[in-house]
Amino acid sequence: MKIVFFSSKPYDRQFFDEANAEYGHELVYLDYPLSIHTDLRTLDAPAVCVFVNDDLGRPVLQTLKQQGVSLIVLRCAGFNNVDLRAAEELGLTVVRVPAYSPYAVAEHTVGLMLTLNRKIHRAYNRVREGNFSLDGLLGFDMHGRTVGVVGTGRIGALVVRILRGMGCEVLAHDLAPNQECVSLGARYADLPELYAQADIITLHCPLTCDTHHLIDAQALAQMKDGVMLINTSRGAVVDAGILVPGVKSGKIGYLGLDVYEQEGDLFFKDLSNQIIQDDVFERLLTFPNVLITGHQGYFTEDALRNIAHTSLQNVSDVEQGRGCENKLTSNVLRDACAVSESAADD
Repeated sequence: MKIVFFSSKPYDRQFFDEANAEYGHELVYLDYPLSIHTDLRTLDAPAVCVFVNDDLGRPVLQTLKQQGVSLIVLRCAGFNNVDLRAAEELGLTVVRVPAYSPYAVAEHTVGLMLTLNRKIHRAYNRVREGNFSLDGLLGFDMHGRTVGVVGTGRIGALVVRILRGMGCEVLAHDLAPNQECVSLGARYADLPELYAQADIITLHCPLTCDTHHLIDAQALAQMKDGVMLINTSRGAVVDAGILVPGVKSGKIGYLGLDVYEQEGDLFFKDLSNQIIQDDVFERLLTFPNVLITGHQGYFTEDALRNIAHTSLQNVSDVEQGRGCENKLTSNVLRDACAVSESAADD
């Protein structure tokens, strides 16, 4: 099957070309994103492969349908950038990669915690400049600290496992408690209790209408002064508007972000020679206790290899009429309350 890739990068091409030796599809790579502004008049393929910041709202899906596209291949787990109801109405099949490497994101999450705590990013720069002073680099033992884990699916459960191995006390919150986390010693609590007791709060929940701006001014007010807040889930789970005031006031003592609410205009691009227009993002970069990575959490060779194989297997399953376990079905459509965003998060 011919598949047109949007927002493709050299590493996408490397891993998909390697995997495609097994599947034999025709792969066409485009480096620009899919959006309402993309000229699709010359698109000639039954399938498109998209990533986290491609826009698959109703107008885009309607245009894809008119151009003969029947299959939407998400090379990611999240689908909040897809109007699933419109896709169903248009008869478009949508498949995804539900679990490429939960280890990658979980390990990156803990890496952000350790880097912020021990100020490794600042120490690295100091030593390179010949400054070996320890002033301002004081951290704390993770052992014995209370960490609140919001969302205990595959990734959240792995974060719990790592933190429990470090001797942390873990409070967890999820609509469907994970017994694996309970067996590891985590205790489930409601959000107000978690906010009030946790020294560190890390977010691993999907972006739905219920979790959109889950961390807002009201939630932040319930947290400990100096809390460490980590988000490697979806940008819009955190209201970006509260971050600068939260850091300036000291309510947020440490902030680690791998996702950002308006990341669609920023991440996966080289903007080093441009003036970034997002004032909130630029202000966050000025704080010494803020660490931002550009949606890097998933980025391991293991994850990219799994993404490529699963995506191409999904295409083969659909093409050959086999049942595809990664198809977003009508049950998912009923259960999901996806937030429509022109620039969404993985």
